[in-house]
Amino acid sequence: MAEYRIDELAHRAGTTVRNVRVYQDRGLLAPPRRAGRIGWYDDAHLERLHVIGRLLDRGYTFATIRELLTTWAGGGDLGDVLGLGEAISGPWTEEEPGHITVEALRLRFGQGADESFLAEAVRLGLLEPDGRRYRVPSPRLLDAGADLVASGVPLRAVLGIAAGLRVHLDQVAELLFGAIAANLPAGSPDPSHLAEVVARLRPHALRAVEATFGMAMRDRADDVLAGLQAPPRASSA
Repeated sequence: MAEYRIDELAHRAGTTVRNVRVYQDRGLLAPPRRAGRIGWYDDAHLERLHVIGRLLDRGYTFATIRELLTTWAGGGDLGDVLGLGEAISGPWTEEEPGHITVEALRLRFGQGADESFLAEAVRLGLLEPDGRRYRVPSPRLLDAGADLVASGVPLRAVLGIAAGLRVHLDQVAELLFGAIAANLPAGSPDPSHLAEVVARLRPHALRAVEATFGMAMRDRADDVLAGLQAPPRASSA
């Protein structure tokens, strides 16, 4: 079996050395065989990198790719797994991912877009390292953050909003998929059946979240407006 240094492996896989290291850090790629200070990669690493690249091109997140590859390594059928993964973790909107450079991020978000900001944005899934630039899974979400900053909201507060949304919407997703799982037939579920259920549910789930969030925003706006219109309290003598 052929062996490669990291730079040769990256070249053969059509990626960068930085991406290879990111994939290792994220648990997507096994560490190399060490011989002294040199790490040696083999054809299995190269094949894994090709699979990771195809999955990223289809819009999968690092977390989902790790789950798919774990199932594949455990003997699962990758075709069934990819069908289920496409239904669950494929893009839930018509939005296309984009790319952005650090320079462009600083033009949009100001000099506060420093290394700590980039690290937090990557942790939240707003950005994904891709060579010398970043992949943007949701350009619309990034646009919303830039608009908030332009409106005077501090950048750290914007990241806090993004983190809070992620936590609460993760809870919504957990409730939703928990209800699906609780009503599956006993035993190991058929991936194709589960994929069909999720695909059928997808548009209804998106509309339900949008409608519920709209109601919550309306109620909160009413509360704020009522507070602004309340007469000043008389001071005590």
